Amino acid sequence: MKTFLRHSSLGLGLIGFAVTAHAQPAPTKSGTPALATLRVAVVQMRSEPDVKANVAKVIRHLSALAAKGVQVVAFPECALSNYEPAAVHVSAETLVAAENEVAAACRQSALCAIVGTTQQRGGQAFNQALIIDAQGRIMARYDKVYLTDLERRWGFISGTGLPPVFPIAGVQASIMICHDSRFPELVRLPVLAGARVIFYVSHEAGIFKESKMVPYRAQVQARAVENDVFVVHANAPANDVRTGSHGQSRIVQADGNIMQEAGQLQEEVLIADLNLADATAERARESIEGPFGDWWREGLKRVPIVQ
Repeated sequence: MKTFLRHSSLGLGLIGFAVTAHAQPAPTKSGTPALATLRVAVVQMRSEPDVKANVAKVIRHLSALAAKGVQVVAFPECALSNYEPAAVHVSAETLVAAENEVAAACRQSALCAIVGTTQQRGGQAFNQALIIDAQGRIMARYDKVYLTDLERRWGFISGTGLPPVFPIAGVQASIMICHDSRFPELVRLPVLAGARVIFYVSHEAGIFKESKMVPYRAQVQARAVENDVFVVHANAPANDVRTGSHGQSRIVQADGNIMQEAGQLQEEVLIADLNLADATAERARESIEGPFGDWWREGLKRVPIVQ
């Protein structure tokens, strides 16, 4: 496992926070966060069908990264449950126990975490990201909106809400999961509502789908540059040439350039300090001033704001 460091954040519902349904465009002058830098880490890790083993791996990473001064750690899509057909059948009890263990580790390490998992709710399975603060509270959950055909065949159900905007380690942020990255509005609207860092968790196509490699990178860079915000991307590595994902987790600067990128085959950890003054959201705000400003304002009413 490689670690790169460059010096250049319980239960089954939304618990312990208030959500404001009607967001307003973030004003220009307050677009720059008061916090100067945010130290983030991306853990490019493999999961397995054993949920307890996945939890143990996540906790080990949290402990190690706390010692490096990291504030927020991102783990891949379905990191706790494993990304496979059987993930839709993992019991609610197993998943809740896993969440509680990871949340307790966040509290002990004083770290925030973005963790991919599944959730059983109302007899249905959702592909979900957990947002856990440094006190070990699950601040928010986001159900993946845009599922792949494969995930639908497995039995996952699409989420129905936009990604939330949430405060994490003193910064307003938002989230997307894998196939969501192909739909720019899922980033533009949260950015207009105040998000300055977008966490992206994924388990993308395997390396044998070579034609997808360049577009995958391009769309993540596009989400950054078209909004002037950071994108922090945690993907799973390849298992072999036919299975798993393809790695290349990355941290993308607000101008679209890649700060760091992992390889394809190995479990790796990336660490970077984000200069938050660079995340101006200037291009996103130009949408409000353009011919479709009314459309964007209407969409903003649907962005959940976590207080």
